[in-house]
Amino acid sequence: MIALRLGLLLAALALGSLPAAAQVPPTAAEAAAYTGLHAAAWRGDVPAIERLAAGGKAALEARDAHGRTPLHVATFARQRGAVRALLKAGADTAAFESGRYDAVTIAAVADDEETLRLLLALGASAKLVTSRYDGTALIAAAHLGHDGVVRQLIAAGAPLDHVNNLHWTVLIEAIVLGDGGARHQATLEALLKAGANTQLADRSGQTPLALARARGYDAMVRALVAAGAR
Repeated sequence: MIALRLGLLLAALALGSLPAAAQVPPTAAEAAAYTGLHAAAWRGDVPAIERLAAGGKAALEARDAHGRTPLHVATFARQRGAVRALLKAGADTAAFESGRYDAVTIAAVADDEETLRLLLALGASAKLVTSRYDGTALIAAAHLGHDGVVRQLIAAGAPLDHVNNLHWTVLIEAIVLGDGGARHQATLEALLKAGANTQLADRSGQTPLALARARGYDAMVRALVAAGAR
């Protein structure tokens, strides 16, 4: 069991699929150097955003050195007033920063349910294909065990059976990159309840049930079997 888990971990590291460096939030130095809408977004200065957004689409979609728009910056900073003001002004909710992450995926990875709720309520999509792995916000949240975020994304119509370029589905990531604990169990159960396909296998032909059994995740095995997995 330990050898198998280590092997999966090393494989994930080799593929670059672990979340450690998935997104790059602004550093303190970057934030201190921000001007214009980026600075206002980071501070949550709504009056300044409303004033500066009058400069039009170019100002709203201006990029920093990592390709972040003011909306990305406000999302990283959890400045929900700024997020609302930027969206009201017409900020592009589908814009990607340089790592191919949109605001929804940034909030999902941060386990920031409040900002995610706001983004989705104001028209952001849960269906975008994001990151260099051609994944989704749902896959990103599931492998981190962010069960509340997962439920929100499911309700917003996130694709349940998307296969990323590692040939992993959301169910597979919740198992292979999860720890088998309570939040990953809750994530798996939410996905199963929503109807995620239990038979889609990884590149080696291993189904979610086989992967859960191999890792000794008994609660996940029971949930999968109850959902008809083979």
